Amino acid sequence: QVQLVESGGGLVPAGGSLRLSCAASRLTFSKYSMAWFRQPPGKERDFVAAINWSDGKTFYTDSVKGRFTISRDNAKNSLYLQMNSLKPEDTAVYFCASATFRAPAPRVALEYPYWGQGTQVTVSS
Repeated sequence: QVQLVESGGGLVPAGGSLRLSCAASRLTFSKYSMAWFRQPPGKERDFVAAINWSDGKTFYTDSVKGRFTISRDNAKNSLYLQMNSLKPEDTAVYFCASATFRAPAPRVALEYPYWGQGTQVTVSS
């Protein structure tokens, strides 16, 4: 059973930065496209960013382009999300997700069979 464990969330002021990590186990990490989704309180889970397994190409939702950077380290079985210039509207639970051999990496939550438990990010105004 694939395991994904997020970390790095917390409380930051607007304009601050956080780096989320997702440690993956029980999978051949290099063969999985990976993504970050987020779910604000009382709202649906939305796509944030994704990275292909095959060529490392990245994709972002418009609201985070230029502020967030997704990356992966296949040697460490880890996925990252560097979040800069954070805004209160970035407040959400952030989830990492994985899907085997999918390229381009999907932007729809239903396309990802494996999920972490989430990490809370709160941005104060």
